[in-house]
Amino acid sequence: MKNLYVTGYKHYEMGIFKMSDPRVHYIKQTIRDKLVGLIEAGLEWVLLSGQTGIELWAAQVVLDLKEEEYDIQLAVIPPFDNQDARWSEDLQEEYQEVIMLADFYQPIYEGDYKGPYQFKARDKWMLSKTEAALVMFDENQTGSVDFFLKEARSHQEAHDYGLYYITALDLQDTLEREQMNDPNYWDQT
Repeated sequence: MKNLYVTGYKHYEMGIFKMSDPRVHYIKQTIRDKLVGLIEAGLEWVLLSGQTGIELWAAQVVLDLKEEEYDIQLAVIPPFDNQDARWSEDLQEEYQEVIMLADFYQPIYEGDYKGPYQFKARDKWMLSKTEAALVMFDENQTGSVDFFLKEARSHQEAHDYGLYYITALDLQDTLEREQMNDPNYWDQT
């Protein structure tokens, strides 16, 4: 696998409204762990649309990995121009930094938001340009990622498309592993 789409819930779909929320650290660490394994197995490009939440955090993780000398490229392919126009100032700054540092940036549609067809086109484009997707998903929680997963599952068999998941169990494993490695943890027990 050379090209991977990373997607999942938006920040507000997870009840995260401040980027200083400790859950963001564990989510990013879990994404990092998954990506490092895939990079070591030959992954070359991470593609995402740059939505808030999982996609923006994954972009930051990829940029950190690049700084650590991992051989990985980042492509940001939003469904349309100015997708961050209605975001908070902090999120706009994070997004602008990501697209400035990305190895490739190109919106699918020129111009601002016109309709939901742009998101459907993004999903189809991502499926056509990647061999697999890494998706943060919980069967008990609905969100915008459900639309992509419906399309991906119908695409999966015909095109041998891989779907990898980040689940609540993966996040719990990351939390427990980091707690076990924290020297202060043992002082509390």
